[in-house]
Amino acid sequence: MRIFLLSLIAVVLTAPATWAQSAADYRQRGIQYRTQEQFPQAIESFQKAVELDQKNLAGRIGLGWTLHLANRRTEAIDMLQSAILYNPFNIETFNALGIAYLVNGDLTQAVAAHTWATMLDPNNEIPFYNLSLSYERLAMYDWAIESAKRAAELEPNNPHPWVALAIAYQGQGDRTSAKQIYLQAMNMDARYRDRAFLKFLAEAGFSAEQIATAQALLNELDGKSAFSEDANEEMSRQASGSFKQV
Repeated sequence: MRIFLLSLIAVVLTAPATWAQSAADYRQRGIQYRTQEQFPQAIESFQKAVELDQKNLAGRIGLGWTLHLANRRTEAIDMLQSAILYNPFNIETFNALGIAYLVNGDLTQAVAAHTWATMLDPNNEIPFYNLSLSYERLAMYDWAIESAKRAAELEPNNPHPWVALAIAYQGQGDRTSAKQIYLQAMNMDARYRDRAFLKFLAEAGFSAEQIATAQALLNELDGKSAFSEDANEEMSRQASGSFKQV
């Protein structure tokens, strides 16, 4: 009897560690499936991880983000919101939640989530970039421009904030600045000279209308052959100079 009780106590004491380790295994499996874009299997693995270790943020964020990638947006938002209850100061939660809101068209919520993320970390490029896209869709062009500028400052070699800045200028009616800034993206990555390639901006959070604006800018720069190579270089130089003065 004594041996039985000691064995039972040992099982109870070691059970939490066993559960946590098992949950970690499921999380790792979910990441592997997600990398392979096997989303049903990834979701199932993350769900199991959350069941076994409900307070673990990595599991909840992993599940929420995978649901988002699988276009199960409402479920993704619900799961990411649930992570806030366990830690309202986790940057990854609000980065992911803000993106899910943005892609889902919940622009006010996207602004709220990303604004909180910038307060948690002012050097976090992700929320500034997505704030620019959100504000542009809300026709708040001044805010969109300032957010995109900050994102470009934090990650200057990423073309996405520059494209976001260009379309914000276009929305504001400043076509000259829009074309100058778009040239920055073209100079960073030649693929941004390809109109068909711009469709992939949807994967970076751009709406269909925003992609159409970027394509129109490219057509204006490229299709009409309105600018010589020297003129393009001069416009790009002017864009860099004016941006640094902000």
